[in-house]
Amino acid sequence: MSLLPFRLLAAALALLLSAAAGAQPPATVRVDYHHSGNALSDHYALERVVIEPLPWPGNLARNIDTTGRGQNMVEVVDAKTGDVIYSRGFSTIFGEWRTTEEAGKMNRGFQESVRFPKPAAPVKVRILKRDERNQFSVAWSVNIDTDAPEVVRKQEPAPARPIPIRVSGPSPGKVDLLVMGDGYTAADMKKFEADATRLANYLFTVSPFKERAGDFNVWGIAVPTQESGVSRPSTGVHRASALGTRYDIFGSERYVLTLDNRALREIAQHAPYEFIEILVNNETYGGGGIFGQFSTAAAGNDWANYLFVHEFGHHFAGLADEYYTSPVAYAPASGRMEPWEPNVTALRDPANLKWRHLVKAGTALPTPWPKAPYEEASRADQKRRAQLRADKRPEAEMSALFRQELDRTNQLFSSAPHRHEVGAFEGANYEAKGFYRPQMQCLMFDRSERFCKVCNAGVAEIIDLYSTGAR
Repeated sequence: MSLLPFRLLAAALALLLSAAAGAQPPATVRVDYHHSGNALSDHYALERVVIEPLPWPGNLARNIDTTGRGQNMVEVVDAKTGDVIYSRGFSTIFGEWRTTEEAGKMNRGFQESVRFPKPAAPVKVRILKRDERNQFSVAWSVNIDTDAPEVVRKQEPAPARPIPIRVSGPSPGKVDLLVMGDGYTAADMKKFEADATRLANYLFTVSPFKERAGDFNVWGIAVPTQESGVSRPSTGVHRASALGTRYDIFGSERYVLTLDNRALREIAQHAPYEFIEILVNNETYGGGGIFGQFSTAAAGNDWANYLFVHEFGHHFAGLADEYYTSPVAYAPASGRMEPWEPNVTALRDPANLKWRHLVKAGTALPTPWPKAPYEEASRADQKRRAQLRADKRPEAEMSALFRQELDRTNQLFSSAPHRHEVGAFEGANYEAKGFYRPQMQCLMFDRSERFCKVCNAGVAEIIDLYSTGAR
């Protein structure tokens, strides 16, 4: 790595630490635990409590999450008073796995973590999950004394240096995004820095990130691997990597995640972060995103820009997928509970549509759109896509198929009466019927370049939760 990044790193960390010295932020506490079970039940067990190397990067004035997002919520409660002193909504890989067919047949366990500013006294950490009423209820509670002898306070040195990609100011007033690399060799480190910079820069061309770019810091970190790329088991490709990121999660050839939360957190803790996007050094289309955990994107794919922003939309703002013709690993929902995600609805009560303030008077709910011709073409494309993978065709052919699909959708929608209106368009959340999206087209629906108005507002609300920027 050149000397310039080291100078930038020193300057950036000096900025962070000078702010830390003035405000005396608390340390960062991480609670690692195991979450296991099946489709019907789940269990929790404490693994360890860690004091991370860097101080808490967040704004202490905004410790309480009022957005209502996530399948779960962590609450840190003062053990004496019972007051909630910190909370954040999040979702988990376990929560996704339990909706798969496999979860109806066996138990599995997953590593999970929650992080919060170090309290001055013992606390109770509670993990809440949504119940049958779609309300949060306590699933697990554990007493934590962050000054106890068994708390881990000293760890191995950082396995890699963080790279400052965009530093807008002291961390407590900014959203800290950490871009991590997996599948990059020592010789690929310049490529990682270029990939991380290119994709982070693209993120800030998309509204509302564009208008709020000054509210973000972006850091990069990557631990070199012996071979380029990450595992893709469905094709017989297996690679050892520091984060353990791989394709084929839950049997979906394009779904990319790491199941090694411990490895992820032990590397990430050496940079300021609140959100993580992992770049895999692969050309094959793929990515994934879990709200409040991390997102992933194939940095070398022709659609990397879209993948980076779409998957970050899941991780950062809890946005739901609005598409429904692509095959997924999840079993269909048994009911039509109103989703917690801000951009999809079961439309049980059209008069109280959750984004009704954006709907013009007189707009029909549900809102008509060219659903039948779209579905016919899209399902044909899915068959072509599956055949391309079965025939092991070059990735360029898959990229071309995606371009053709988007061009045809744009043409179909161009003359539709409600093309730019906010309403309730049936087909979302992986299902053709019963769930509705806010607008005909959105970055969460297809490979277009803009969020719809509802997603835009949903992202902005999370930026406001973490940043001290102008309102």
